[in-house]
Amino acid sequence: MAQGRRVVGKLGAILCWSALAVAGEPRPLASDAVTTDWPRLLGPADNATSPETRLLHELPKTGPRVVWEHAKGGGFGGPVIVGDRLVVFYRSEEREVVECLHAATGKPQWKHDYAAPYTPRYGGSTGPRTSPVIADGRVFTFGIGGQLRCLDLANGKVVWERDAAREFAMRKAFFGYGSTPLVLGARLIVQVGGKLDGKPVNTVALDVATCKTLWAAEHEWGASYASPVSAKLHGRECVLVFAGGESRPPTGGLLVIDAADGKVLAAGAHRADIAESVSASSPVVVGAEPGKAARVFVSESYSAGGACFEIAPDFTIKRMWQAENFGIYWMTPLVRDGCIFGFAGQSERLAELVCHDLTSGRELWRSDLGGGFGRASLLAADGGVLCLGEFGDLAWLELSPKGAAIKSRAKLFNAPETWTLPALSRGLLYVSQNEQGTAGTKPRIICYDLRAERSATSPP
Repeated sequence: MAQGRRVVGKLGAILCWSALAVAGEPRPLASDAVTTDWPRLLGPADNATSPETRLLHELPKTGPRVVWEHAKGGGFGGPVIVGDRLVVFYRSEEREVVECLHAATGKPQWKHDYAAPYTPRYGGSTGPRTSPVIADGRVFTFGIGGQLRCLDLANGKVVWERDAAREFAMRKAFFGYGSTPLVLGARLIVQVGGKLDGKPVNTVALDVATCKTLWAAEHEWGASYASPVSAKLHGRECVLVFAGGESRPPTGGLLVIDAADGKVLAAGAHRADIAESVSASSPVVVGAEPGKAARVFVSESYSAGGACFEIAPDFTIKRMWQAENFGIYWMTPLVRDGCIFGFAGQSERLAELVCHDLTSGRELWRSDLGGGFGRASLLAADGGVLCLGEFGDLAWLELSPKGAAIKSRAKLFNAPETWTLPALSRGLLYVSQNEQGTAGTKPRIICYDLRAERSATSPP
Protein backbone atom coordinates (compact mmCIF):
# COMPACT_ATOMS: atom_id res chain seq x y z
CA MET A 1 0.00 0.00 0.00
CA ALA A 2 1.05 3.62 -0.39
CA GLN A 3 3.12 5.09 2.39
CA GLY A 4 2.10 8.69 1.71
CA ARG A 5 4.42 11.19 0.11
CA ARG A 6 7.28 13.26 1.43
CA VAL A 7 7.01 16.88 0.39
CA VAL A 8 8.63 20.18 1.16
CA GLY A 9 5.92 22.75 0.60
CA LYS A 10 5.42 26.47 0.85
CA LEU A 11 3.52 28.09 3.70
CA GLY A 12 -0.16 27.63 3.04
CA ALA A 13 -1.49 31.13 3.77
CA ILE A 14 -0.63 34.77 4.27
CA LEU A 15 0.02 35.66 7.91
CA CYS A 16 -2.77 37.67 9.51
CA TRP A 17 -1.10 39.99 12.01
CA SER A 18 -4.34 41.84 12.87
CA ALA A 19 -5.72 38.75 14.63
CA LEU A 20 -3.44 39.42 17.63
CA ALA A 21 -4.33 41.67 20.55
CA VAL A 22 -1.59 42.32 23.10
CA ALA A 23 -2.56 43.45 26.61
CA GLY A 24 0.80 43.56 28.35
CA GLU A 25 3.83 41.64 29.53
CA PRO A 26 3.61 38.88 32.14
CA ARG A 27 5.28 39.14 35.53
CA PRO A 28 8.88 37.91 35.71
CA LEU A 29 9.19 34.26 36.64
CA ALA A 30 10.27 33.57 40.20
CA SER A 31 13.87 32.39 40.24
CA ASP A 32 12.88 29.13 41.95
CA ALA A 33 9.83 28.44 39.79
CA VAL A 34 9.64 24.99 38.18
CA THR A 35 8.52 25.28 34.56
CA THR A 36 7.94 22.92 31.67
CA ASP A 37 6.67 22.58 28.11
CA TRP A 38 3.15 21.45 27.22
CA PRO A 39 3.82 19.43 24.05
CA ARG A 40 0.60 17.45 23.76
CA LEU A 41 -3.10 17.36 24.62
CA LEU A 42 -2.86 16.16 28.24
CA GLY A 43 0.43 17.79 29.12
CA PRO A 44 3.98 16.50 29.60
CA ALA A 45 2.91 13.30 31.41
CA ASP A 46 -0.30 12.59 29.43
CA ASN A 47 -2.40 12.83 32.60
CA ALA A 48 -3.57 16.48 32.89
CA THR A 49 -0.91 17.32 35.46
CA SER A 50 1.98 19.77 35.41
CA PRO A 51 5.06 20.06 37.65
CA GLU A 52 4.93 23.87 37.45
CA THR A 53 5.22 25.85 40.70
CA ARG A 54 5.01 29.43 41.96
CA LEU A 55 1.60 30.04 40.40
CA LEU A 56 -1.03 32.64 41.25
CA HIS A 57 -3.61 30.99 43.52
CA GLU A 58 -5.63 34.08 44.52
CA LEU A 59 -7.60 34.70 41.33
CA PRO A 60 -9.05 38.18 40.76
CA LYS A 61 -12.83 38.06 40.17
CA THR A 62 -12.35 38.82 36.47
CA GLY A 63 -9.50 36.37 36.12
CA PRO A 64 -5.72 36.62 35.88
CA ARG A 65 -4.26 39.42 33.80
CA VAL A 66 -4.51 38.83 30.04
CA VAL A 67 -1.11 38.87 28.31
CA TRP A 68 -2.42 38.44 24.77
CA GLU A 69 -5.23 36.90 22.77
CA HIS A 70 -5.33 35.64 19.22
CA ALA A 71 -8.29 34.79 17.00
CA LYS A 72 -8.83 31.20 15.95
CA GLY A 73 -11.43 29.35 13.94
CA GLY A 74 -13.65 26.44 14.88
CA GLY A 75 -12.54 23.31 16.69
CA PHE A 76 -11.92 21.85 20.11
CA GLY A 77 -8.18 21.18 20.05
CA GLY A 78 -5.96 22.84 22.63
CA PRO A 79 -2.70 24.73 22.10
CA VAL A 80 0.64 22.96 22.58
CA ILE A 81 3.87 24.66 23.61
CA VAL A 82 7.56 23.82 23.33
CA GLY A 83 10.04 26.56 24.18
CA ASP A 84 8.82 29.83 22.72
CA ARG A 85 6.63 28.11 20.09
CA LEU A 86 2.88 27.65 20.55
CA VAL A 87 0.90 25.74 17.93
CA VAL A 88 -2.87 25.72 17.52
CA PHE A 89 -5.06 23.73 15.09
CA TYR A 90 -8.45 24.99 13.89
CA ARG A 91 -10.81 25.35 10.94
CA SER A 92 -11.36 28.45 8.80
CA GLU A 93 -14.15 28.06 6.23
CA GLU A 94 -13.30 24.92 4.22
CA ARG A 95 -9.67 24.66 5.34
CA GLU A 96 -7.86 23.28 8.36
CA VAL A 97 -5.21 25.63 9.72
CA VAL A 98 -2.06 24.93 11.72
CA GLU A 99 -0.73 28.17 13.18
CA CYS A 100 2.41 28.86 15.21
CA LEU A 101 2.60 31.82 17.60
CA HIS A 102 5.27 33.09 19.95
CA ALA A 103 4.21 31.64 23.29
CA ALA A 104 4.97 34.72 25.41
CA THR A 105 3.85 37.46 23.00
CA GLY A 106 1.33 35.81 20.67
CA LYS A 107 3.20 37.15 17.65
CA PRO A 108 2.51 34.95 14.58
CA GLN A 109 5.48 32.89 13.38
CA TRP A 110 4.01 30.86 10.51
CA LYS A 111 0.76 29.39 9.24
CA HIS A 112 -0.07 26.31 7.15
CA ASP A 113 -3.51 25.41 5.80
CA TYR A 114 -5.06 22.89 3.41
CA ALA A 115 -8.44 22.03 1.96
CA ALA A 116 -10.48 19.88 4.35
CA PRO A 117 -14.03 19.36 3.06
CA TYR A 118 -16.30 17.98 5.74
CA THR A 119 -20.09 17.83 6.17
CA PRO A 120 -21.36 16.99 9.68
CA ARG A 121 -24.17 14.49 10.04
CA TYR A 122 -25.20 15.50 13.55
CA GLY A 123 -24.58 19.25 13.47
CA GLY A 124 -22.10 21.08 15.64
CA SER A 125 -18.67 22.45 14.89
CA THR A 126 -16.86 21.34 11.75
CA GLY A 127 -13.48 22.15 13.29
CA PRO A 128 -10.90 19.54 14.30
CA ARG A 129 -11.47 17.57 17.49
CA THR A 130 -7.77 16.90 17.99
CA SER A 131 -4.81 18.89 19.29
CA PRO A 132 -1.43 19.17 17.60
CA VAL A 133 1.53 17.23 18.99
CA ILE A 134 5.08 18.62 19.13
CA ALA A 135 8.09 16.30 19.28
CA ASP A 136 11.72 16.57 18.16
CA GLY A 137 11.24 19.77 16.17
CA ARG A 138 8.16 18.51 14.35
CA VAL A 139 4.43 19.23 14.60
CA PHE A 140 1.90 16.46 13.96
CA THR A 141 -1.80 17.02 13.27
CA PHE A 142 -4.74 14.71 12.55
CA GLY A 143 -7.72 16.42 10.92
CA ILE A 144 -11.44 15.83 11.16
CA GLY A 145 -11.40 14.12 7.74
CA GLY A 146 -8.45 11.86 8.55
CA GLN A 147 -5.63 13.92 7.06
CA LEU A 148 -2.27 13.44 8.82
CA ARG A 149 0.38 16.15 8.56
CA CYS A 150 3.97 16.44 9.80
CA LEU A 151 5.33 20.00 9.74
CA ASP A 152 8.67 21.53 10.61
CA LEU A 153 8.24 23.40 13.91
CA ALA A 154 10.74 26.07 12.87
CA ASN A 155 9.02 27.20 9.68
CA GLY A 156 5.78 25.27 9.11
CA LYS A 157 6.96 23.51 5.98
CA VAL A 158 5.38 20.14 5.26
CA VAL A 159 7.70 17.19 5.96
CA TRP A 160 5.18 14.51 5.03
CA GLU A 161 1.45 13.91 4.74
CA ARG A 162 -0.88 10.93 4.58
CA ASP A 163 -4.56 10.47 3.89
CA ALA A 164 -5.15 8.05 6.75
CA ALA A 165 -8.89 7.84 6.14
CA ARG A 166 -8.32 6.46 2.65
CA GLU A 167 -5.15 4.43 3.21
CA PHE A 168 -6.51 2.64 6.29
CA ALA A 169 -10.13 2.46 5.08
CA MET A 170 -11.25 4.21 8.24
CA ARG A 171 -14.87 3.67 9.19
CA LYS A 172 -17.28 6.59 9.26
CA ALA A 173 -17.40 8.52 12.52
CA PHE A 174 -20.28 10.39 14.15
CA PHE A 175 -18.48 13.75 14.36
CA GLY A 176 -15.49 13.19 12.11
CA TYR A 177 -12.22 11.73 13.37
CA GLY A 178 -11.06 13.03 16.71
CA SER A 179 -8.43 10.93 18.51
CA THR A 180 -5.27 13.00 19.10
CA PRO A 181 -2.15 11.00 18.11
CA LEU A 182 0.64 10.08 20.50
CA VAL A 183 4.37 10.38 19.80
CA LEU A 184 6.35 7.63 21.51
CA GLY A 185 10.03 7.71 20.62
CA ALA A 186 10.33 7.37 16.85
CA ARG A 187 6.69 6.26 16.51
CA LEU A 188 3.56 8.29 15.83
CA ILE A 189 0.65 6.32 17.29
CA VAL A 190 -2.70 6.94 15.59
CA GLN A 191 -6.08 5.37 16.35
CA VAL A 192 -7.62 4.72 12.92
CA GLY A 193 -10.29 2.05 13.34
CA GLY A 194 -10.06 0.74 9.79
CA LYS A 195 -8.42 -1.98 7.73
CA LEU A 196 -4.96 -2.82 6.45
CA ASP A 197 -4.40 -5.55 3.90
CA GLY A 198 -7.98 -6.68 4.47
CA LYS A 199 -7.55 -7.10 8.25
CA PRO A 200 -9.29 -4.94 10.86
CA VAL A 201 -6.90 -2.62 12.69
CA ASN A 202 -7.61 -0.22 15.52
CA THR A 203 -4.28 1.59 15.94
CA VAL A 204 -1.19 2.06 13.78
CA ALA A 205 2.37 3.29 14.38
CA LEU A 206 4.12 5.42 11.78
CA ASP A 207 7.78 6.38 11.60
CA VAL A 208 7.87 10.05 12.64
CA ALA A 209 10.59 10.88 10.10
CA THR A 210 9.38 8.99 7.02
CA CYS A 211 5.65 8.29 7.71
CA LYS A 212 6.25 4.59 6.93
CA THR A 213 3.86 2.21 8.67
CA LEU A 214 5.79 0.36 11.38
CA TRP A 215 3.02 -1.78 12.82
CA ALA A 216 -0.74 -2.16 12.95
CA ALA A 217 -2.64 -3.40 15.99
CA GLU A 218 -5.18 -5.88 14.66
CA HIS A 219 -8.54 -5.58 16.40
CA GLU A 220 -12.12 -5.18 15.23
CA TRP A 221 -13.04 -2.29 17.57
CA GLY A 222 -13.41 1.05 15.84
CA ALA A 223 -11.67 4.33 16.64
CA SER A 224 -13.07 6.44 19.46
CA TYR A 225 -12.54 10.10 20.30
CA ALA A 226 -10.28 9.23 23.23
CA SER A 227 -6.56 9.78 22.72
CA PRO A 228 -4.02 6.99 23.28
CA VAL A 229 -1.61 7.28 26.21
CA SER A 230 1.58 5.40 27.00
CA ALA A 231 2.36 3.40 30.13
CA LYS A 232 5.05 1.03 31.38
CA LEU A 233 3.20 -2.13 32.42
CA HIS A 234 5.03 -5.18 33.72
CA GLY A 235 8.27 -4.13 32.10
CA ARG A 236 6.75 -3.43 28.68
CA GLU A 237 6.19 -0.08 27.03
CA CYS A 238 2.50 -0.12 26.21
CA VAL A 239 -0.06 2.00 24.42
CA LEU A 240 -3.45 2.27 26.11
CA VAL A 241 -6.41 2.91 23.82
CA PHE A 242 -10.03 3.39 24.85
CA ALA A 243 -11.56 2.21 21.58
CA GLY A 244 -15.12 2.25 20.30
CA GLY A 245 -16.27 3.79 17.05
CA GLU A 246 -19.48 3.75 15.07
CA SER A 247 -20.77 0.17 14.93
CA ARG A 248 -23.96 -1.81 15.28
CA PRO A 249 -24.07 -3.43 17.73
CA PRO A 250 -21.82 -0.96 19.60
CA THR A 251 -18.47 -2.45 20.59
CA GLY A 252 -15.34 -1.10 22.24
CA GLY A 253 -13.27 -0.98 25.38
CA LEU A 254 -9.72 -0.81 26.70
CA LEU A 255 -6.93 -2.11 24.47
CA VAL A 256 -3.42 -2.69 25.83
CA ILE A 257 -0.98 -2.69 22.91
CA ASP A 258 2.73 -3.51 22.88
CA ALA A 259 4.40 -0.29 21.72
CA ALA A 260 7.28 -2.22 20.11
CA ASP A 261 5.33 -4.37 17.66
CA GLY A 262 1.62 -3.50 17.91
CA LYS A 263 0.53 -6.80 19.44
CA VAL A 264 -2.73 -6.51 21.36
CA LEU A 265 -1.81 -7.78 24.82
CA ALA A 266 -5.20 -7.34 26.49
CA ALA A 267 -8.73 -6.21 25.65
CA GLY A 268 -11.41 -5.32 28.21
CA ALA A 269 -14.87 -4.60 26.78
CA HIS A 270 -16.58 -1.42 27.98
CA ARG A 271 -19.11 0.44 25.85
CA ALA A 272 -22.61 1.83 26.19
CA ASP A 273 -25.33 -0.32 24.67
CA ILE A 274 -26.54 2.69 22.65
CA ALA A 275 -25.34 2.64 19.05
CA GLU A 276 -25.13 6.45 18.86
CA SER A 277 -22.61 6.74 21.69
CA VAL A 278 -19.02 7.92 21.81
CA SER A 279 -16.05 7.33 24.08
CA ALA A 280 -13.90 10.45 24.43
CA SER A 281 -12.14 10.33 27.81
CA SER A 282 -8.57 8.99 27.64
CA PRO A 283 -7.50 6.00 29.76
CA VAL A 284 -5.93 6.77 33.14
CA VAL A 285 -3.33 4.55 34.80
CA VAL A 286 -4.38 4.33 38.43
CA GLY A 287 -1.75 1.84 39.59
CA ALA A 288 1.31 0.24 38.00
CA GLU A 289 3.66 -0.88 40.76
CA PRO A 290 6.34 -3.43 39.79
CA GLY A 291 5.30 -6.98 40.60
CA LYS A 292 1.66 -6.07 41.11
CA ALA A 293 -1.32 -6.08 38.79
CA ALA A 294 -1.67 -2.78 36.96
CA ARG A 295 -4.94 -0.88 36.99
CA VAL A 296 -6.42 1.34 34.29
CA PHE A 297 -9.61 3.40 34.46
CA VAL A 298 -11.85 4.28 31.51
CA SER A 299 -15.22 6.01 31.38
CA GLU A 300 -18.01 7.04 28.99
CA SER A 301 -21.22 8.98 29.66
CA TYR A 302 -23.96 7.23 27.69
CA SER A 303 -24.88 4.41 30.13
CA ALA A 304 -21.93 2.16 31.00
CA GLY A 305 -20.15 4.80 33.10
CA GLY A 306 -16.71 4.16 34.52
CA ALA A 307 -14.76 0.93 34.86
CA CYS A 308 -11.47 0.03 36.48
CA PHE A 309 -9.58 -2.88 34.88
CA GLU A 310 -6.83 -4.94 36.45
CA ILE A 311 -4.04 -6.18 34.16
CA ALA A 312 -2.01 -9.11 35.52
CA PRO A 313 1.70 -9.69 34.75
CA ASP A 314 0.68 -12.20 32.05
CA PHE A 315 -1.64 -9.50 30.62
CA THR A 316 -4.86 -11.26 31.44
CA ILE A 317 -7.45 -8.58 32.16
CA LYS A 318 -10.45 -8.40 34.45
CA ARG A 319 -12.86 -5.72 35.59
CA MET A 320 -12.21 -4.70 39.20
CA TRP A 321 -15.25 -2.46 39.53
CA GLN A 322 -17.79 -0.51 37.53
CA ALA A 323 -19.60 2.72 38.42
CA GLU A 324 -22.50 3.47 36.07
CA ASN A 325 -23.05 6.89 37.66
CA PHE A 326 -19.42 7.89 37.05
CA GLY A 327 -19.90 8.55 33.35
CA ILE A 328 -17.31 11.02 32.06
CA TYR A 329 -17.87 12.62 28.67
CA TRP A 330 -14.45 13.87 27.54
CA MET A 331 -12.42 15.28 30.43
CA THR A 332 -9.50 13.33 31.90
CA PRO A 333 -9.99 12.42 35.57
CA LEU A 334 -7.29 12.99 38.17
CA VAL A 335 -5.82 10.41 40.53
CA ARG A 336 -4.65 11.50 43.99
CA ASP A 337 -4.86 10.36 47.63
CA GLY A 338 -6.15 6.91 46.68
CA CYS A 339 -9.10 8.41 44.81
CA ILE A 340 -10.13 9.33 41.30
CA PHE A 341 -11.88 12.66 40.61
CA GLY A 342 -13.82 13.63 37.49
CA PHE A 343 -16.85 15.48 36.16
CA ALA A 344 -19.64 13.01 35.42
CA GLY A 345 -22.76 13.70 33.38
CA GLN A 346 -23.74 13.84 29.75
CA SER A 347 -25.29 17.33 29.91
CA GLU A 348 -24.04 20.54 31.49
CA ARG A 349 -27.09 20.81 33.76
CA LEU A 350 -26.57 17.35 35.26
CA ALA A 351 -22.78 17.45 35.52
CA GLU A 352 -21.17 16.99 38.93
CA LEU A 353 -17.67 16.55 40.26
CA VAL A 354 -17.46 13.00 41.62
CA CYS A 355 -14.93 11.17 43.79
CA HIS A 356 -14.50 7.38 43.92
CA ASP A 357 -12.24 5.20 46.02
CA LEU A 358 -9.76 3.53 43.68
CA THR A 359 -9.58 0.19 45.45
CA SER A 360 -13.26 -0.53 45.99
CA GLY A 361 -14.85 1.74 43.41
CA ARG A 362 -17.15 3.14 46.10
CA GLU A 363 -18.48 6.64 45.49
CA LEU A 364 -17.28 8.93 48.27
CA TRP A 365 -19.01 12.17 47.28
CA ARG A 366 -20.34 14.31 44.45
CA SER A 367 -20.78 18.08 44.17
CA ASP A 368 -21.86 20.71 41.64
CA LEU A 369 -19.39 23.15 43.28
CA GLY A 370 -22.16 25.70 43.67
CA GLY A 371 -23.12 25.60 40.00
CA GLY A 372 -21.82 27.17 36.82
CA PHE A 373 -19.03 24.75 35.93
CA GLY A 374 -20.96 22.15 33.93
CA ARG A 375 -18.76 19.48 32.33
CA ALA A 376 -15.49 21.03 33.41
CA SER A 377 -11.81 20.11 33.02
CA LEU A 378 -9.27 19.53 35.78
CA LEU A 379 -5.56 20.33 35.69
CA ALA A 380 -3.32 19.52 38.67
CA ALA A 381 -0.39 21.89 39.33
CA ASP A 382 1.49 23.58 42.17
CA GLY A 383 -0.18 21.57 44.91
CA GLY A 384 -3.72 22.40 43.79
CA VAL A 385 -6.21 21.69 41.03
CA LEU A 386 -7.29 24.19 38.39
CA CYS A 387 -10.85 23.77 37.17
CA LEU A 388 -12.03 25.28 33.88
CA GLY A 389 -15.81 25.22 33.46
CA GLU A 390 -17.47 24.86 30.10
CA PHE A 391 -18.84 28.43 30.20
CA GLY A 392 -15.56 30.18 31.01
CA ASP A 393 -15.28 29.91 34.80
CA LEU A 394 -11.84 29.26 36.31
CA ALA A 395 -11.18 28.13 39.88
CA TRP A 396 -8.55 26.68 42.15
CA LEU A 397 -9.92 23.64 43.97
CA GLU A 398 -8.80 21.64 46.96
CA LEU A 399 -9.76 17.99 46.47
CA SER A 400 -9.66 15.23 49.08
CA PRO A 401 -11.50 12.00 49.88
CA LYS A 402 -13.77 14.12 52.10
CA GLY A 403 -14.88 16.66 49.54
CA ALA A 404 -14.07 19.62 47.30
CA ALA A 405 -13.49 23.23 48.27
CA ILE A 406 -13.23 26.26 46.00
CA LYS A 407 -10.21 28.30 47.09
CA SER A 408 -10.66 31.10 44.53
CA ARG A 409 -12.85 31.60 41.47
CA ALA A 410 -12.97 33.92 38.46
CA LYS A 411 -15.13 34.53 35.40
CA LEU A 412 -12.87 34.67 32.35
CA PHE A 413 -15.64 35.08 29.76
CA ASN A 414 -19.12 33.76 29.09
CA ALA A 415 -19.14 31.38 26.13
CA PRO A 416 -20.43 27.82 25.65
CA GLU A 417 -18.44 24.72 24.70
CA THR A 418 -15.28 25.65 26.57
CA TRP A 419 -14.48 21.96 26.50
CA THR A 420 -10.73 22.13 25.94
CA LEU A 421 -8.25 21.41 28.72
CA PRO A 422 -6.14 24.56 29.21
CA ALA A 423 -2.39 24.40 28.64
CA LEU A 424 0.16 25.56 31.23
CA SER A 425 3.75 26.46 30.43
CA ARG A 426 6.25 28.80 32.13
CA GLY A 427 3.61 30.22 34.41
CA LEU A 428 1.29 31.18 31.56
CA LEU A 429 -2.16 29.62 31.19
CA TYR A 430 -3.59 29.23 27.68
CA VAL A 431 -7.38 28.93 27.42
CA SER A 432 -9.35 28.10 24.25
CA GLN A 433 -12.65 29.92 23.78
CA ASN A 434 -14.28 27.71 21.16
CA GLU A 435 -17.57 29.53 20.50
CA GLN A 436 -18.78 33.12 20.33
CA GLY A 437 -19.31 34.69 23.74
CA THR A 438 -22.29 36.66 25.01
CA ALA A 439 -20.17 39.81 24.85
CA GLY A 440 -19.59 39.22 21.13
CA THR A 441 -16.10 37.80 21.55
CA LYS A 442 -15.11 35.38 18.78
CA PRO A 443 -13.28 32.04 19.16
CA ARG A 444 -9.76 32.78 20.38
CA ILE A 445 -6.74 31.62 22.33
CA ILE A 446 -6.20 33.70 25.46
CA CYS A 447 -2.90 33.79 27.34
CA TYR A 448 -3.27 34.57 31.06
CA ASP A 449 -0.49 35.48 33.47
CA LEU A 450 -0.62 32.83 36.19
CA ARG A 451 2.80 33.68 37.63
CA ALA A 452 2.75 34.40 41.34
CA GLU A 453 3.51 37.88 42.50
CA ARG A 454 6.86 38.22 44.22
CA SER A 455 6.73 38.98 47.93
CA ALA A 456 9.20 41.15 49.79
CA THR A 457 11.03 38.02 50.87
CA SER A 458 11.08 36.38 47.46
CA PRO A 459 14.54 35.92 45.90
CA PRO A 460 15.35 38.39 43.13
